[in-house]
Amino acid sequence: MADTENEDRTERASEKRLQEARDKGDVPRSRDLSGATVVLAGAAIMLWGSSAMYAHMQHIYALGLGYSREALFSDHLTTRVLSIAVREVVALLTPIFTATLMAAVGSTVALGGLSFSSEALVPKFERLDPIAGLGRLFSLNGLVELAKSLVKVVFLGIALVLLLRHDESAVMATGSGTVSSGVGESLSLVAHAALLFAVILGVIGGFDAVWQRFDYGRRHRMSKQEVKDEHKETEGNPQLKGRIRQMQQQLARRRMIQEVPKADVIVVNPTHFAVALRYDDARMRAPRVVAKGADVLAQQIRLVASAHNIPLVEAPPLARALYATTDLGHEIPAALYVAVAQILAYVYQLKQAVERGVPAPSVPKPDVDPELQGRYRET
Repeated sequence: MADTENEDRTERASEKRLQEARDKGDVPRSRDLSGATVVLAGAAIMLWGSSAMYAHMQHIYALGLGYSREALFSDHLTTRVLSIAVREVVALLTPIFTATLMAAVGSTVALGGLSFSSEALVPKFERLDPIAGLGRLFSLNGLVELAKSLVKVVFLGIALVLLLRHDESAVMATGSGTVSSGVGESLSLVAHAALLFAVILGVIGGFDAVWQRFDYGRRHRMSKQEVKDEHKETEGNPQLKGRIRQMQQQLARRRMIQEVPKADVIVVNPTHFAVALRYDDARMRAPRVVAKGADVLAQQIRLVASAHNIPLVEAPPLARALYATTDLGHEIPAALYVAVAQILAYVYQLKQAVERGVPAPSVPKPDVDPELQGRYRET
């Protein structure tokens, strides 16, 4: 069943999935690469600072070999010797500890980045399940770890044998020479052995780092359904978003229709467009579009305008131009000032004619640049 589940996970992990894994402390790590880096750093420090390390070791040995008669009978001998020995040991080991610590942190950060998570410290009792442990042992990752262990044992063993054969004479001579030469030879032998081991572990660690990156991506692959679910969670349900947009449009239309009774004139073409204009010379620099619509919405604007006795002026080119060039709530462009002024003048004359009971003036036919009508000029 687990194999079937893994087969279904064919999609690369999303950034959200990887971030969730990092928050849980799950990041790619290579113990082999970290170990190789630590050993290499320690060997480098031993080779680079061998003379200083030798001096500290010589001081430590000298503490137990040379005392005056007064020192032997002093009550502070033990305290003094211990304090000097501690200082020498700290000075001897501090460079090695510092270099190895920096190497361990640096190699970890280089592969998986910095990650601090309290969840990683929580004990997971399911790991004590023996059946699950056997499953992990015979899994792909378990087999890879077994193969790496065998490779390390074989190569490190061969390297150790070759190194001892190469330096056999030096090793045998360490007991026959002076103490200083023996200590120097021992340090050199340990440093060269550590350097050789670091190179071998580095090669293995390089392959392991590549494998860990691949295995990390493989373990966090997602199924197509998980990708869809995450997309819905992140971007929102498309149906819900569509419903929200629909409701927003309905509210916007309702507010727009409420502005129609405040208009001075509705410019229409026979059936398709209706644009409501309002002009207050005390507060506006130019007439403003308070409502506009096409087809069904245009018909609704007409009905509301008729119910509130707002004049409807049929001027198809101007209606198309206003609909194409002016957004809702904005002032009309300067290119339409003259045409709209003719319409507003007609509305004013029409009101005067109705009040006086005289014949209505003729409807103007303002001239409008066809380019201003956009794609609606043929409608």
